[in-house]
Amino acid sequence: MKVTFKSLTALGVGFIFFLDFIVELPTVALFGLADQLEWLKDKAIIIAFVMLLIIFVFAIIDIVIVRKQYFDGLKMSKQEIKDEMKNMEGDPMIKGKIRQIQMEASRKRMMAEVPNADVVITNPTHYAVAIKYDEKKSHAPIVVAKGMDNIALQIKQIARENNVHIVQNPPLARSLYAEVEIDRVIPESLFAAVAEVLAYVYKMNKK
Repeated sequence: MKVTFKSLTALGVGFIFFLDFIVELPTVALFGLADQLEWLKDKAIIIAFVMLLIIFVFAIIDIVIVRKQYFDGLKMSKQEIKDEMKNMEGDPMIKGKIRQIQMEASRKRMMAEVPNADVVITNPTHYAVAIKYDEKKSHAPIVVAKGMDNIALQIKQIARENNVHIVQNPPLARSLYAEVEIDRVIPESLFAAVAEVLAYVYKMNKK
């Protein structure tokens, strides 16, 4: 359809020029044969040039349109960008759900270690840190569980159910919670304070 339109347009413009040249024929008829042929050659060149110019203009327009369509095709809508980001980074909702499941599993593992603790040091209400010391496995006591507020209450509840001593020492509980990650040994700066607590617990247990 486009090719037909372009061809007809070029032929139409050429035909208009041809009709304009026909008006000159009565005058050209008075020329000699050589001049007539020269006139015919000049007019044919003009018509051919005009038609080629029309075709060239259409070609330029086609290039501009195709180029624009190509770059428009490369542009993505906002939704497509969001979908692309989801594909690259993963769905945030799914990642959030996975993270939640991982945190829940980690919390359950932590709670399972509370019955094995030697002592739970509390704030007494906001913090709870469970300590275990096994000289055969570690050179220093290890934090096996810790938590704030509701988790702290759960740690203390499990400790009571399993006869694990609960000692109130707010400064030490806050320091342990802030400075020591789960399954890590306590720092040297807290050795003395923790040793004092463990000594008290061992005395209560008559160890």
